[in-house]
Amino acid sequence: MSATPTRFIRANIVNEGNVQVGDVLISRDGTIAAVGAACDTHPEAPEAVQIDCEGLWLMPGAIDDQVHFREPGLTHKGEIATESAAAAAGGITSFMEMPNTVPQALTQQLLQDKYDRAAEVSAVNYSFFMGASNDNIEEVLKTDPRRICGVKVFMGSSTGNMLVDNRTVLEAVFKESPTLVATHCEDEATIRQNTAAARERFGEFVPIGQHPLIRSAEACYRSSSMAVELAEKHNTRLHILHISTAREVGLFRNDIPSLEKRITAEACIHHLWFTDADYETKGTHIKWNPAVKTADDREAIRAGILNGRIDVVATDHAPHTIEEKSGSYFQAPSGGPLVQHALPAMLEMVHQGVLPVEDVVNLMAHRVADLFDIEGRGYIRPGYQADLVLVDPNDSWTVSKSNILYKCGWSPFEGTAFKSRIRGTWVNGVQVYDGDRVLTEPGNHAGQRLTFNR
Repeated sequence: MSATPTRFIRANIVNEGNVQVGDVLISRDGTIAAVGAACDTHPEAPEAVQIDCEGLWLMPGAIDDQVHFREPGLTHKGEIATESAAAAAGGITSFMEMPNTVPQALTQQLLQDKYDRAAEVSAVNYSFFMGASNDNIEEVLKTDPRRICGVKVFMGSSTGNMLVDNRTVLEAVFKESPTLVATHCEDEATIRQNTAAARERFGEFVPIGQHPLIRSAEACYRSSSMAVELAEKHNTRLHILHISTAREVGLFRNDIPSLEKRITAEACIHHLWFTDADYETKGTHIKWNPAVKTADDREAIRAGILNGRIDVVATDHAPHTIEEKSGSYFQAPSGGPLVQHALPAMLEMVHQGVLPVEDVVNLMAHRVADLFDIEGRGYIRPGYQADLVLVDPNDSWTVSKSNILYKCGWSPFEGTAFKSRIRGTWVNGVQVYDGDRVLTEPGNHAGQRLTFNR
C-alpha cells in the first residue's frame, strides 16, 4: 500500500517529552516529511490531505515488545491478521511476537516462516523473537541482530520444551547470544513446591486467589535475580519481561540513562492496572504468568515506570477462547488479550493523575525504539516512518463485546469506561484504522518488517 500525502494541522503533538501544538506532514513515501513550520514550505504540502486535529493528541504509534499472536498452530485463539488489526485499533503500530507457537520458533527456518506469514497479512509492523531451549544453542547463534528483535528465554514454565533450566545452556545463551536476550523469569522449583502445597490443601479445585501465592513473589525474584547475575557476569544485553513484584523493581538501576543500561525491564498493562483483589470479580480471566499480585506490588511497579527503574510498558497479549479461560484453576490457561486496550488504559491512568501523557509516549514508543535499536521508528521526526496515532482525550467509551476486535471475542476490560478514544492509526503513512473500523485486510496491508541498528 502506498501513502497519501497527509497533513495533520493544529495537533497537540506528544513527542520527546513535550506537548506542542503544530503540524505534521506525511510524505507519499510513508515517512514523516516535516514537523512544525517546515510543513509550510515542503513541496508535498500543496497536495496533502488535511486533517484538523484541534484538541487531539498526535503521538508516535506504540511499539509492543511482547505479544503472542498464536500463529501458527493455535489459530483458534488468534491469528497475525486478527490480532494485528486489533493492535491497529488500539494505536499499536509495531509488535514483537514470542516463539511459543506450534511449532515453536526454535530454528531459523521456523522463524522465517512466521516472517513470511506476517508479510502477507499483518496490518502493523512486526518482528519475531528467536526461541531458546535446552538443546538449540547452535540455531540461536545464527540469529541476525539487524533483522530479529531478540532471543527469548523462558526461565520458568512454558509450553512444550521451551523451559531453559540447564545452567550450562543458560550460561551459553547469556555469554554468546548475538543480540538482546529477553527473559520470562519465574523459578520453576518454587512454583512446583507451591503448587503441590495448594493441591494438598484444596485438591484439584484451587481458588484463583491462590495464583499469586503459587506463582509467588519469591519465585519471580529468585529467577529475575539469577538473570541479572548472569547478565552482569557475561555483560549480556538483558531485557526482563513483565515485572510483577515490588522486590524485583529494586533489581534495576535508575541512576543512568536507559540507553546506557545493559539490563532493562518491562512492565505490562495488567500488572499496572489490576491487583489480587480483582480475582474476586474477574476470576481466571485475569490469570497471567507472572501473576497479578498485591496493591503494594502494583504501586511499586507504577513508581518504577516513573522513576526510571522500569524502562518500557507492553501488553503480553496472549488470547485464549472464553471457554478455555472459564475453566477451573488448573484447567484455565494463563494469558489474556490486551493490544486493543493497552494504550487507552495507559491514557486512563493519565486522567487519573498516575503519570503524564508524555511518559506514556516515552514508555510505549520512544524507549522501546531506543532499547531495541529499532531503525527509524518510535518518534515524530523528519525521515522516520510515519507510524502515528491520533487520540481524542475526551471522548468516553465503554469496552463491550460489540467493539472488541480480538478473534477470541472477549477482554478483561469488558465494562471498563475509558475517557480517551483512538481516532485514527497510520502505519508507514497509510491509515489502517479510522476510529470505527480497520481499513486493511490480507493482501492489502501496511505492515513492514522491523529492522535494527545493531
